[in-house]
Amino acid sequence: MEHDDADPVRARRRTLITGAGGQLGRALAVAFAGDEVLPVGRDGWDVRHEAPALPWRPDLVLHAAAWTDVDGAEDDPQGAAAANVGGTANAAALGAPLVAYSSDYVFDGAKGAPYVESDTPSPLSAYGRSKLHGEAAAGDRAWVVRSSWLFGPTGHNFVRTMLRLGAEREEVAVVDDQRGCPTYVGHLAVATRELVDAGRAFGTWHVAAAGDCSWADFAEAIFEETGLSCAVRRITSAQFGAKAPRPAVSILRSEKGAPELPHWREGLRACLEALASERD
Repeated sequence: MEHDDADPVRARRRTLITGAGGQLGRALAVAFAGDEVLPVGRDGWDVRHEAPALPWRPDLVLHAAAWTDVDGAEDDPQGAAAANVGGTANAAALGAPLVAYSSDYVFDGAKGAPYVESDTPSPLSAYGRSKLHGEAAAGDRAWVVRSSWLFGPTGHNFVRTMLRLGAEREEVAVVDDQRGCPTYVGHLAVATRELVDAGRAFGTWHVAAAGDCSWADFAEAIFEETGLSCAVRRITSAQFGAKAPRPAVSILRSEKGAPELPHWREGLRACLEALASERD
């Protein structure tokens, strides 16, 4: 009798990670290190196209590949859709249970209070629309994990930008009229594993850091934690003049009992410790 890739004798779950070179993909590789992990970066699979030949059929797909340039999506909405909608559909086509990551930017911020999973999305930007349509492309055998303001010790993110600017300048202007939950990718990755390993139902889950703040609050915390003397000048979104509109309040909370993450300040400290260890 022939056995296929689902042979129960195999001890470890086979987990494919897309976008493995990005900040979330790297964190997922650490959190799921107990699995047989196949990390695939863009050079191995541009998810806008069908999957290449793989060494094995995955038991689980963690889909971290995405178009993340919010303002760039306004100039190239089709490009954003190709990555965030088509890419998710291609990941789902592998046939394994899928974790697809989405964003607080699927909401317009008009609620003025935290958003839960049952709230109706209404994205303001091309990026937000691409993430919302990507949720639908994930299919019925997917955990759609919405998170917020991701940061980590690698890649392009707010923390790394503020550390660079804070070392170069005496003052930075930072938006103070947008509130969200800055989420450390290491904490999100561990929560993803908890969600999957607990066998929670497929569907939409809000998984973001505890607490909330504005971008200006976040910048001040970064400088406080690192001892940088840079001052923060609080400005409005209109003064900043970004191309894509952002929701004013996009705090995410779960009504379904999603895994709870530590406070965003704890995530910030963990990120800074990881950066310090890399320098040592």
